[in-house]
This record gives sequence, structure tokens and C-alpha cells, in this order.
Amino acid sequence: MSQNQQDKSYHVPVLVDEVIELLGPVVPGLVIDATFGGGGHSRRILEEFGEEVRVVGIDRDPEAVANGAAIGVEVVPSNFSKVAEVARQVSEEPPVGILFDFGLSSRQVDEPSRGFSYRQEGPLDMRMGPDAALSAHQIVNEVTVEELTQIIRKYGEEPLAPRIAKAIVAGRVIETTSQLATVIADALPASRRRVGHPARRTFQALRIAVNDELQAIRSGLDGALESIDTGGRVLAISYHSLEDRIVKQRFVAGATGCTCPPDLPVCGCGNVAELRILTRKPVRASEEEIAANPRSRSALLRAAEKVAA
Repeated sequence: MSQNQQDKSYHVPVLVDEVIELLGPVVPGLVIDATFGGGGHSRRILEEFGEEVRVVGIDRDPEAVANGAAIGVEVVPSNFSKVAEVARQVSEEPPVGILFDFGLSSRQVDEPSRGFSYRQEGPLDMRMGPDAALSAHQIVNEVTVEELTQIIRKYGEEPLAPRIAKAIVAGRVIETTSQLATVIADALPASRRRVGHPARRTFQALRIAVNDELQAIRSGLDGALESIDTGGRVLAISYHSLEDRIVKQRFVAGATGCTCPPDLPVCGCGNVAELRILTRKPVRASEEEIAANPRSRSALLRAAEKVAA
């Protein structure tokens, strides 16, 4: 496989045509790809808009930063939660577009040594970057059963979280992804093992906890809306309800203007909408895209335009 083929296979971007359509009205200017990953979205943005756009990526994964250099995109080694800081660092002019594509890149899932996959043998790591405070190994083997139950229930939306947490604690020490997946599967009734992979929700929960993903999304959205130019757009692609709920609620809050009772003759609250929501419902992948890229099946794209500082 050539280097160019490797670069293109690193990340197949989801909903990329929809992203281009939403960014089109705000170009020219700076676009920040806040979750650069394999660079699929950045590459397509550059192909579509050429010299009209400057693309800067952000990623906490050193491998993604290196990949940016390989395809000619400046990638700042940082967490997307610090997007406002990065925006100030790279340009005196505010960005016209900021894109988030949450979750894992295909490369991270496919690399067993990263420890994200319940289908492959690997160490219990799950850190998206070296800045993560804990690994999955530490959480699985060190926290109390009550704490583990809370993590699995909250971040995995797993109804059988207490049962799984007890099995994990009883099975310590657990060293690998395969060992953990087996412990989880053995803890669940046969009916659950027949519907999808029994470890999926627990692995999701651990990954979110290790990387503090939900707080990063909140901080990242706030930072993006703070730094984006008036008339600029923030786009966010989510893959499960926890992510999408945060995006939806933040956009709705920003698009809410006066909250005074309708019979009040003069506004007393002073609230002014900062956003215009561009996607009343999340945009989903077409059947054609899902057939070509199954990862896109769960993708949900929301977008908002900044209308007031």
C-alpha cells in the first residue's frame, strides 16, 4: 500500500458532504478541525475550498499529530476542550467554522495496543492521549464496586451495571481487553449475549471515564462558541445519546432568547439568542453512505450559527 493510500485509509470521514454544505456559506477563512484524527474531514475541506480556507487541526493523540504533518495540515497537540485557547494561538482572526467529530477514529479501534477494542487482545489502556490521568487498567482494577457501577451505569447506560461491576471486582486482577470482555460476557444472561456484543456498553463507559469525554465536549462547545466569528458555524458529530444530548442542549440554550412571560410588555430578562440552530433534527447518513462506511450508521450531525457575541 502506498503512503497516499495509507493516508486515505487512516480515516473515512462521516457525513462529509453535509459538513461541506454547512461550511460553504462561511468560507473564506479559518476552519478548525477540533478532532483531527485521521484528517479525513480536513482533507475534504481543503479539496473543496482550496486556498479560500486555512485548516488547523487539534488532537491529543501524537499519532494523529504526525499524520497531520504527513498530509500538510498543521495539527496542534491539545485536547479539543481547549479549542478557544488554540484558536487564539493560531490566528488573530476568529475562525469561521469549527468542526467536532466525537468518539474514536477507526485507526484507534483497529490498533490492539491502544486497548479500545473488545474484539481484539490488547492491554487495558483506552487513553486517547498521554494527557489522560488514568488508564482503563487502573479503573478496572482499583476503584470500588460502587464507583465502577456508577461509571458503567452513567457512561454506558448499562442496566445491568451492578452485576457487571461485581463480576469485574471478583475477577481481579484483569490485564487485557479479552479478559475483561470475557468477564463481562460471563456476567450477563444468555439473552443479552445474543444481542450485539455484551461488552460494548461497558467498554464505552470505561473509555469515556478514562478520557473525561463528556466534560471535554461541554468545554469544547463553550470554547468554540466563545471563539467563533459572528456569522460563523459550529458543527458537531456525535455517535451516542450521551454526546448528542450535550450538543443539543447547548445549542438550544444558546438559541433561546427572551424568557419573560409573553404578557410582559417590556423584556426584563435581557436574554439575547447567541445562536441560530441550522439542524432542527440531527442529520443522519444516507443508506448509500452507511453501505460504504458502516461506522456512519450511528452518526448524528448538529450545527449552529453564531448570531450575537
